[in-house]
Amino acid sequence: MQLKNIIGMMALSLAALTSCTKDFLERAPETSISEAEFWKSTNDMKLYVNNFYNNTSLLPHYGLGAFGTIGIYGLDADQGSDNMISMGVNGMLNGERTVPATSSDWNWGTVRNANYFLANYGKVQDSWDNVKPYVGEALFFRSMMYFNLMKNYGALPWIGTPLKLTDTTMLYGARLPRNQVADSILSDLDKAIAYLPSKTNAQASRVYREMAMAFQARVALYEGSWEKYHAGTPFGVTGSNGAKYFQKAADAAQAVMNSGLFTLDNVGATDGYWRLFNQSDYGSSKEIMFWRKFDVALGLHHNWHRYTTSGAGRGLTKNLVDAYLCTDGSPIALSTLYKGDDSINRVVTNRDPRLAQTMYVPDGKHIITSNQPAGAPNVIFEIPSFNQANEGKPSTGYQVYKGHNTDYNQQNAGNLGITAVIYFRYAEVLLNFAEAKAELGTLSQGDVDNTINKLRDRVGMPGLTLSAIAADPNWEFPALGPVINEVRRERRVELACEGFRRDDIFRWAAADELIVGKKPQGAKKDQWTTLVPANLLNSYPVNDQGYIELFKNIASMANGYKFRVDRDYLLPLPTNELTLNPKLGQNPGWPL
Repeated sequence: MQLKNIIGMMALSLAALTSCTKDFLERAPETSISEAEFWKSTNDMKLYVNNFYNNTSLLPHYGLGAFGTIGIYGLDADQGSDNMISMGVNGMLNGERTVPATSSDWNWGTVRNANYFLANYGKVQDSWDNVKPYVGEALFFRSMMYFNLMKNYGALPWIGTPLKLTDTTMLYGARLPRNQVADSILSDLDKAIAYLPSKTNAQASRVYREMAMAFQARVALYEGSWEKYHAGTPFGVTGSNGAKYFQKAADAAQAVMNSGLFTLDNVGATDGYWRLFNQSDYGSSKEIMFWRKFDVALGLHHNWHRYTTSGAGRGLTKNLVDAYLCTDGSPIALSTLYKGDDSINRVVTNRDPRLAQTMYVPDGKHIITSNQPAGAPNVIFEIPSFNQANEGKPSTGYQVYKGHNTDYNQQNAGNLGITAVIYFRYAEVLLNFAEAKAELGTLSQGDVDNTINKLRDRVGMPGLTLSAIAADPNWEFPALGPVINEVRRERRVELACEGFRRDDIFRWAAADELIVGKKPQGAKKDQWTTLVPANLLNSYPVNDQGYIELFKNIASMANGYKFRVDRDYLLPLPTNELTLNPKLGQNPGWPL
C-alpha cells in the first residue's frame, strides 16, 4: 500500500470493521458495523480492534485453504536460513532479489487503521478503566506492524496520526533513523503494557500485559543486536552499541519471569518437547502464551499434515543437526559419546533428545499416522519419503518431525488439520533474557539456571556451567567467546524450525559467517542405497564426503550462496514509492 494512501482514513470499508462476537481467534466473522454508528461504546472499540487479530500480516494463519505450508515449522526454510532448506534455492540467500516496482511488504494499512483508532477512541463515553485495554491493544498491534516494517526496511517514516491531504511534511518527508523508529515502537509498547490487563484478568484470546512484555523483549533484543553487530556499516546506528536495548530486553523478559504466571510444559515427560508443538488446544498450557485455535465445525482448519507426514519439500541441514550437544553436555567435536552420522539412528544416539524430537528417526517410535480407520495399525517411519513429489520429498534426508500431528483425521481425511498456531511461548522469553544479559556481560550462573538450564532440564540434558565451558572447535562465532556461543547454540536448538533463525542471522550481522559461500548439506545418502530404488535417489547429488548437497549441480550455487552483506540485510524500497517521495531514499546497496 502506498504511504500516500494513509490519507484515506475516512474511507474505511465495512470489511475493516468486521468483528467476531467472542474469542475471535477461534471464530469466523459474524457481524459488521457502519462508520456512522461507531465510537458509542467500548464494544465498538472491541469490534474495531478485533480486525487486528484477523490480520494475517500480524498473526498469520499459515494456510486456511492454502497448500504447501506446514505452519511455523517450515519457516526456517521458507524465509531462508542455515537451519533448513526447501527443494529450490532460496533467492534471498543467494542474492537474487531485485528492486520491485511495488511490494506488499511496504504496507501501511495496519498502521493507518491503528492511528485512526487512537485518534477516535476518546469519543467513547465510558470510564478510562474500560477504555484503556483496547487502546493498549491498538498500540500493541501498531508496534507489531512497525517492527515488521523496520526489520524489512530499516529506517522509516514515523506516522503517529491519521494523515490529511495537507500533511505534506509527513507524506513527503524523509525517513527517521532506525533507532528513533525503534524507540517509538518501544514507547508504544510501554504504553500498551501500562494499559493492558494482566493475563489473569484479560479476556480469553486477547492481548494481555505479559504478552506485550514478551514482545517488547523480542523487539529490544533485535534492535540491540542489530545496532551492536552492524556498527560501522551502512546498516548501523552511529555511536550506538545497543546496550540500552539489551537492558530493555532483559528488563521486559525479567518482568514476565517475575509474574509467576508461566513455566515450561512437559518437564521430564517422554517426548515432552515434541508433544508441545502438535496440540490443538493450549488453554491449559503454562508455556504457550498466545496461540490460534482452529475448529472444523466453524470451517476453520488447515492442510499442514498432508505434508508433515513426509518431507514437506523441506529438510533440516547437517549444520543444524551438528549443533546439538551430546548427552554429556559436550559438542560432537569433543564428546566420546558421539557415534557419527553414517545413519540417522547413529546421528541421534547419545544426543540432546530435542534432536530426535525435531526430526524423523527410524527407531520404531516415530509415528507417521495413528488413529486409522477400522483399527488399522499405526504407520511407523522407516525411510525418508524419497518417492514423493517435490512438495512431499525431504530436501536433505533429514525430515522435520517437530509440529507433526499423527492423527489420521488431520492428515489426508479431508485436510482437517486443527493443530494450533503458536505465536508466543515462554521458552523464547527465557532465551531472550539470557542473551540480553550475556550481551551486557552480566549473565550469572543464577541467570543461566533460571533460563537455559530450565530448558535443558525439560529434556534431561546436563546444565550449562559458565565456569566450565569447553572450547568447541566448531563454534560459529569464535571471536565472540564461549558464553555468547553457547547462549546462541541453545537458542538455535530450542527454537529450531519455528521461524526465528533468519531474524537471528540478520540481527547478528552473521550472514558472512553462516551464509555467504555456504553449500547446505544433508544426511549421508549411502545409508539408503540398498533400501531405496536408485531412480528415486538420483535427484539427490552428494559432495565428496557423501553428504546430500541438493544444489550441487545448480550453476548459481557453484560457489555457495551469493548473499551480499553490503545490501541484502534489508529489502529495497519499491520504485513507485521512491517516485512518489524521493526523500525516502533507497536502502544501502540497492540502485535508485
